[in-house]
Amino acid sequence: MGTIVTFDLFDPRGFDDRAVREVFDRACAVLHEVDDVFSTWKPQSPMSRLRRGELDAAAVPVQIADVLERCREVKSMTGGWFDPWAMPDGLDPTGYVKGWGAQRALDVLASLGARGAIVNAAGDVCVNGKALDGDDFRIGIVNPFNRHAVAGVVRATNAVATSGDYERGSHLVNPFSGNTVSAMAAATVCGPDLGVADALATALVVGGHEVLELVQALDAYEALVIGRDRQWATTENFPLVSGLALQ
Repeated sequence: MGTIVTFDLFDPRGFDDRAVREVFDRACAVLHEVDDVFSTWKPQSPMSRLRRGELDAAAVPVQIADVLERCREVKSMTGGWFDPWAMPDGLDPTGYVKGWGAQRALDVLASLGARGAIVNAAGDVCVNGKALDGDDFRIGIVNPFNRHAVAGVVRATNAVATSGDYERGSHLVNPFSGNTVSAMAAATVCGPDLGVADALATALVVGGHEVLELVQALDAYEALVIGRDRQWATTENFPLVSGLALQ
C-alpha cells in the first residue's frame, strides 16, 4: 500500500496484552495481503500481472474482482470523475484500495470487543465504537494551506477520508483530460465505508463543485470541499463540529 497505517484501541477496562498482540497481528496480515494482491509496484502481484495482460478478468483473485466492481459503482456515483481505468499507466484502483484495506483491518480490530477502535491509513480514518468518554470520535481535518494546522474537526461514526495535493504536489489525474490540475485544494468525505469515502474525496478534488452536487444526492455520504481561494462548501449534513479556520 506504500503508506503508514496505525491502530488505536480504547477501553476503560484495559486490555489483555496477548489478545491485543494477536488482533494486531491479524489486522497487519490483512493489510499485507492487500498489498501483495494489489500493489502496482510489486511485479508479480496479481494486479501488476493484470495490468500487463498476463491475467484476464476471469482469472484474477476474488479480491480484485470485488474491488473492481466497487470501483465501477463509485465511477458511476461520481459521473466518471473517479475512474481507475483512465490512469496514464493503466488500471490503478489504489484510490479505492487503501481505504478498502483499512476498513477490513478495522473489522479485525473490532472483533476484540473494545469500546472503540481506529485505523488511520495516512490520514484516512475509519472508526468503530466510541471514544473513552462514550462520545463519538472527533477527527481533525488538515489545513491544506498549512499542513501543521487543523482546519476543522468532524464528528466521526464510521469513515473520514481527505484528499488533496498539499502533501505530494499535483498527482491526482483528471480522468477526462489526463492532466493533474485539480479543481480544489482539498476535500473530505464522511460515510460508512472508507474505500468509497476515499474514492469520493479524490473525485471531489479533481472535479470540484460538480462532484459535490453528486455527493449531495447520495444517502450515506457527506462532503466538504476547500477551494484554492480558501472558500469552502459542504453537503447539507456534513458533521463539522465548528466552522473552518483556513489561516
